[in-house]
Amino acid sequence: MFDKNTYIERRHRLQGQLDTGIILLMGNQESPMNYADNTYRFRQDSHFLYFFGLDSPGLAGLIDIDEQKTAIYGNELTIDDVVWMGPQPTLAERARRVGVNETTPYGSLEGHLKDALNKGRPVHFLPPYRADNQILLSQWMDIPINIVKSRASEALIKAVISLVSIKSPEEVAEMEKAVNITRAMHLAAMRRARPGILEAELAGIVEGIALAADGQLSYPAILTVNGQTLHNHYHGNTLKEGQLVLGDFGAETPTHYAGDITRTFPVSKSFNTRQKEIYKIVLDTEVACIEALKPGIPYRDVHLYAARMITEGLKALGIMKGDTEEAVQAGAHALFFPHGLGHMIGMDVHDMEGLGEDHVGYGDEMERSSQFGLKSLRLARTLMPGFVLTVEPGIYFIPELIGQWQEERKHWEFINYEKVQQYRNFSGIRIEDNVLITESGHQILGQPIPKTIQEVEAERQG
Repeated sequence: MFDKNTYIERRHRLQGQLDTGIILLMGNQESPMNYADNTYRFRQDSHFLYFFGLDSPGLAGLIDIDEQKTAIYGNELTIDDVVWMGPQPTLAERARRVGVNETTPYGSLEGHLKDALNKGRPVHFLPPYRADNQILLSQWMDIPINIVKSRASEALIKAVISLVSIKSPEEVAEMEKAVNITRAMHLAAMRRARPGILEAELAGIVEGIALAADGQLSYPAILTVNGQTLHNHYHGNTLKEGQLVLGDFGAETPTHYAGDITRTFPVSKSFNTRQKEIYKIVLDTEVACIEALKPGIPYRDVHLYAARMITEGLKALGIMKGDTEEAVQAGAHALFFPHGLGHMIGMDVHDMEGLGEDHVGYGDEMERSSQFGLKSLRLARTLMPGFVLTVEPGIYFIPELIGQWQEERKHWEFINYEKVQQYRNFSGIRIEDNVLITESGHQILGQPIPKTIQEVEAERQG
């Protein structure tokens, strides 16, 4: 939790961006795994945390723009709660820590909202992503449950994005902590990997480091010898000589700011020649794209720069051919680079994405492409000081996609399918860092994490 003035200032700035009505920010409830008293680890809603700071279930925050009042709705603990959970500060005491002086029982929130609606006052809420909050909003505001999300306030969505997109120095400091914990996780994976162990053993090691730092994983760990599957959460394979391990995972700090780093390393002590060739293309692309980052440039341009570099590198190996600009314009490179270059990151690993990818990553600046590969770019808009984003190019050889494209003779003029067949079982390589956009350029967050061929091999060789 930050100083209470941080939350007071955030709410003041939010309130100033809307003209009238009530702003409702829903916190999260406990979520049962298999029965009511056996719950998943609690995770508070990030937007409630951003404006109200309280990290416990059963809360909602309300800002009355017209009456200039702010309240937190929630229930005080009973003696039964204390028996099982121990003594806790009262809700009023916790609310004062974030600069809120009015607290009200959670059950009275429905009546307050209905009274406002009956008076014709707008109630601004964000699109719910959890079913329990969606049900509550449907009941309280008399909206059919299947259209609750569509009734979310676009004005509030845009206001929240405008504020949350710009990270303050105290937020950046938290994200540096997250990346440094993530660094320890990646170093442990590089050092502990060996032929004959399950991916699950490495996955357990990295999650343990996140938990030991009083945090948790910021998203389910991708740690796999099948890196060609972009979001591979299966950890049942046994590591073998000659394979690559792709590790895409990060830590979330106790304040819930996220790290998101990817490194790829060999199961053997060194990369083989073919692995080095592909790895160098990805590494050169990642470094060049980071160097290109500064305020005022659209991130889509950086993504296309990455696509051109990857195309040029693959042409040098005989895997692609033809004119680079024409190949990228046609989307031929997406056979090997089918995802976007990066996304915003903050308290959510895909920051604010619950508010809508296009709102966050595109705004009113541009339309999202429908082209395979480019359509998966989550962040395209012009960069501003205070943005924190990921840079994560990759090259993948996906047998199923290769087979489909080859059968369709797709982009035949740009892809040497005969050569591609030699890489069919290569898997994939991705390299990723988290970068702050500064007034004059950029800053890579956290302490350096080995990523050159020499650095990675040095870690593997102990």
